[in-house]
Order: sequence, then structure tokens, then C-alpha cells
Amino acid sequence: MEENTKPPVNNQEEVTESVKRDAKGLFASVSKFLRELLDIRSETDKDQTIEHVKNDIPFKGHTAWILIFSVFVASIGLNVSSTAVVIGAMLISPLMGPIVGVGLSIAINDIDTLRRSLVNLGVMVGLSVVAATVYFWLSPLTELTPELESRTAPTILDVLVAVFGGLALIVAKSKKGTMPNAIAGVAIATALMPPLCTVGYGIAEWKLDYALGALYLFSINAIFIALSTFIVSKLLRFPMLRYANSAKRKRTAQLASLLAILVMIPASYTFYVTLNESNAERDYRTFLEEDIHSNENLYLRKDFYNYNEKTIKLYFDGEMPEAVMSDLKNEIKKYDHIGDFELAINGNKARGLEQVSKAYDRAIVELDRMEKENNKLLDEIEDLKIQIAGLETNLREANKVVPVETLPYASIAKDAKIRFPDLETLGYGEVLRSNFLKVDTVKVIFPKWKFIVSDSLNELRVNKLHQWITKEMKADTLYVE
Repeated sequence: MEENTKPPVNNQEEVTESVKRDAKGLFASVSKFLRELLDIRSETDKDQTIEHVKNDIPFKGHTAWILIFSVFVASIGLNVSSTAVVIGAMLISPLMGPIVGVGLSIAINDIDTLRRSLVNLGVMVGLSVVAATVYFWLSPLTELTPELESRTAPTILDVLVAVFGGLALIVAKSKKGTMPNAIAGVAIATALMPPLCTVGYGIAEWKLDYALGALYLFSINAIFIALSTFIVSKLLRFPMLRYANSAKRKRTAQLASLLAILVMIPASYTFYVTLNESNAERDYRTFLEEDIHSNENLYLRKDFYNYNEKTIKLYFDGEMPEAVMSDLKNEIKKYDHIGDFELAINGNKARGLEQVSKAYDRAIVELDRMEKENNKLLDEIEDLKIQIAGLETNLREANKVVPVETLPYASIAKDAKIRFPDLETLGYGEVLRSNFLKVDTVKVIFPKWKFIVSDSLNELRVNKLHQWITKEMKADTLYVE
């Protein structure tokens, strides 16, 4: 009987269908989770958002004074390069209201709100520039600080901060309730006030390139914040303003669409230009690091980079061979964003000789210094040798002991026994003594008495022994122990 080795078809189909159902269920669960996680429409209060945005547009009374004070605070922070003070000024600045109003009014076809937003924004900008100009005109500090310099030209990071900051702002404003932390964070990140203060600095110091660069930076921030507000408002489907007159409604819609396009065109162009500038600067820094600084035979003294004119000028110390210049010009063509730049390379043979001469002079000075130090060490060594020789002589003299048999010790000892009957023994020797300044050899008598007497009597017999034995031995100095 033939065995059937094929698995049942029904079981395979059931397993396959089960896997498909599980996969679909998992995908549906993940999709549902992500929709609930990222959905903001359910918690969006459109009417409240429109009301709050309109309330932030007016510029008069308290708002005007707050703006003036924030301008002075920001100007002081920029003047002394204090980041903390500049952040404080950005927090109290009311500039954000009209900019958000422009984006929202275009999105909902509200021409009246758009008109009020543009008028108030223009007045705010003008008043801010005038106040900043007055401050920097009166301020004794006229140095271009790092805080001021960083606001004189936009970068791709400024554009990205404006885009995402504007998105965060309108999302925070559209949520039911309030999110003051998010709004305050956007006010700090987008930095609308410092560029306007820098415009005032450029006008006060008559540096129009700084003023125009800072005004350009402010314009980028304002445009992208308004554009982000417009996009989010459209995505959240904020209600369009309805007009009783159909012709007026149509004109309003057309005007709003035109303004949106006009805003998006320069914004897109600015983003494109700024992105290219950032990429070109990145390629230039990479070119300097990898192709020049890493070469130990190249000594770059100065470099000039001009994006607008598409030129790079490099000045080296020493003569530059044609082969090296050709290699550098070929290397720069490998970079996408600076490959078409005109590269000018300048060598300086005289400068190279001058550098060699300076290096030689520094080496001579260093050798002279080392020679002086070496001579000084040799003198110290000679002094130490002399001191050691003197110490060795003193030690040899101290170690000399006069033989006892050369002295009349035997006869003196017999006479001492006769004169001092209570003497048991009498010792003699030469002992080394030191007062820690010098070492001397002294003669010492060591008597041992048979009987112990009082201190006064003992002192008397010791003195007599000392006087007699000193006379007999004809010793200038003699000690009795």
C-alpha cells in the first residue's frame, strides 16, 4: 500500500489564512495607535483659537509699552552679549501676535483681520527699530558683540527653527485650554526681537549691511511662522469666513490665495538659497580641513570665501609649486556646492624664507638659553664637589683618635688613686661632640667612685679631680663625665 506523504491542503490554507488575519489585526492595531497618538483634531478648539489669535493682534496701550521695554531689554542684552537677558526680552515681546494673525487670516479668508495684522505688525516693527536705534545711538558701548553678530545673517538653521517653531506655536494655540510653556518656548526659539534690535544697531552705527542682514533674518522668521500657521490652519480645516455677497466672497478667496502664494514663493526661494549657502560653507570647511590643514607641507596664512561672487582666495607661506596648485584646483571640483567656485592660490617665497629665518632665530635663542642653564648646573656641581671635599676632610679629622699610650695616663692614674682614695676606676678618651654647626674632638675623664655621696660633696670631689688632672695632663679643655 502506497504511503501518502503530502500534507493536507486544507491545513496549509488554514495556517496561511490565520497568519494573514493576525498580520492584518496587528497592522490595524498599530495604525489605530498611531492615529490616536498623532491626532490633534479631536482636541482642537477652532473658535477659541481664532478668538485668541485676534485678541493678540491689537497694538496699543499696555502692549505698546511692553514692546518698547522688551526692545530696551533685548538691546542691553545684545550690547553686553548676555544670552540670559536676550531670552528674557524674547519672552515678554508681543511681536508674535500679528504674525500668527497674518497666517490665520489668510487661511480663513478674513480680510479685515489680515489688514489689522499687517498694520499692527508694521507699526510694531517700526517702533522696535526706532527704539533700538535710539538706545544704540545713546549707548557708549559700540562694539559688535557675538550676540549682535549672530543676528546679522540668516542660516539654514534659522529657517528650520522658524518653520518648526511656527508649527509648534499654532498647534499649541489650537489645543483646548492653554499651553504657555510651548508658546514661551517658541518665543525664545524663533527670536523675533533680537534681529530688530540688531537693525537698530546697524542704523545707529551706520553699518547698513548689518541692518539689512538682520532685517532679512527677521523677515525669514516672520514669513515662515505665518506660513506654518497657514498650513496647520488648512490641515485642521478651520472654518472659512462666509460673506453674504458671493462676489465679495469670491474676491476675498482669490485675494487670500494670492497672498498665500506670494508668501510661499519668497519663503521657498529663501529656504532654497539659504540651504545652498549652508551646504557651500560646509563643503568649504571640509575642503580646508581635509585637503589643506591635513597636509603638513602647506602653511595657510589667510583665506577669503565669498559665496555671492563664487570665489575662494588662499594665501600660503612659502612658494607654491604649480603641481600643488593644480592638485588643489582639481580637488575642489569634487565638492558639489563649491566645485564651480573660482579658486585663486597665492604663495609667498619671501614669506617662506622669513618664516625659516624666524624659526632659525628661535632655535638659536633656545640653544643659548639651554647653554646658560647647563653652565649654571655645572657651577652648582663644582660647588657641591668642594662642599663634599670639605666634609670629607672634617670627617677624617673627627675620626682621628690620639693613642692613649702617648699620654702619661698610667702615671696619672696611679697618682689619682693616691690623691683620691675613693676612686674605683678612672677612664679616659677623646669624644666627638657637635653643636649642629661643627664637630669637635674633646678629651673626657670618666671617674667611677666607690661611694655615693650627696650632690654637693660629689660636685666638690669632681671639681678637685678636674683641676688636678687638667694640670697634670696639660690639657686646655678637659671634661669630666
